[in-house]
Amino acid sequence: MTTLTPTPQSWLRRRRGLLAMVALLIAFPFLVSIIVDGQGLGAVIANDQGNARFLQGLAIEIFILAIYALSYDLILGVTGLLSFGHAMFFAVGAYTFGIMLKTHEMQWVAALVVVLIAAILQAFLFGVVLVRVKGIAFALVTLGLASVFWIVIQSSDLQQWAGAEIGLQGVRAPVWFLDTTNERFAFYLVTMTLMILCYVLYLRIIDSPSGKVFHAIRENEDRALMLGYNTFWFKLLVLVIASVTASLGGVLHTMHQPIVTPNIAGLGFTVTALLIILIGGVGTITGALVGAAVYRLLQFYLDRWFGAASELLIGLAYVVLVLYLPYGIVGTWRAKAAKRKEGWERLRTLLSPGERPTS
Repeated sequence: MTTLTPTPQSWLRRRRGLLAMVALLIAFPFLVSIIVDGQGLGAVIANDQGNARFLQGLAIEIFILAIYALSYDLILGVTGLLSFGHAMFFAVGAYTFGIMLKTHEMQWVAALVVVLIAAILQAFLFGVVLVRVKGIAFALVTLGLASVFWIVIQSSDLQQWAGAEIGLQGVRAPVWFLDTTNERFAFYLVTMTLMILCYVLYLRIIDSPSGKVFHAIRENEDRALMLGYNTFWFKLLVLVIASVTASLGGVLHTMHQPIVTPNIAGLGFTVTALLIILIGGVGTITGALVGAAVYRLLQFYLDRWFGAASELLIGLAYVVLVLYLPYGIVGTWRAKAAKRKEGWERLRTLLSPGERPTS
């Protein structure tokens, strides 16, 4: 029996949508600079002021939110673990990286290693309770752990490191391609690349044998146990992967924002991840990217156009999305795939000479 090895051509055909998106994202700042700002290609490289620079900053925020939402979709959408403490994963990465750079004056590679260790440790902290609790009980325990972290990070005892209620500020870029102020396009490419790599990695994970077990845990954990799978280790693996990914998003957040506030450790930021994947489609992975873009753009433009009324309008937008796109944007698109195919076939038949649709 022979196995077919995928050729580069077949891989390119399967990933043509992703490759087209990458090409568009790379060209986006240059298109804005030429069409909107009336400047040349060099204005983007030179980090000149204008719409291109501003929209790159907005896109960077979307990329970071997408990385964060991907990690939550793996936990909730793929594996079915309801966690109310996911913001802690993001905040630990943000604060740890900033403190290592600012207070301890570490090299950025060493700081990333410390973040990786912290991410794994906090995943194991969440994993400790997996043996005894599940469902809503697990959600409440994770909420308790995250709430403790939120309180501690604001305490006066940590003010010299974390900035207490004001937040961590004054973190300088350790290397040129992490300098969002002076090298905006380079940082834009870094965050975009990391988002795409996380997305591709997650697709490989859910298509792997372990990914099938993750889905089995979500659908019926008792049946997965009956089949001989030790679901504890699979759930712990999910927590580790998600924690490392969310912490990576936190690192990028620290480099992009002038102040790292305790808000990113609160329940509200976990709800943000939940809303993003609900908009995009729970368990779809691709929905995390689409949802992050829709969420951030809605938030920004409604606030810009309507001011204080934007929160009400954002809430109404969520209601409309839930009513008319019950599975999220990507989920609903996939659910309607069969009907779209049937419609295209009927249209092709109608347009083809000598053919008539059969009743």
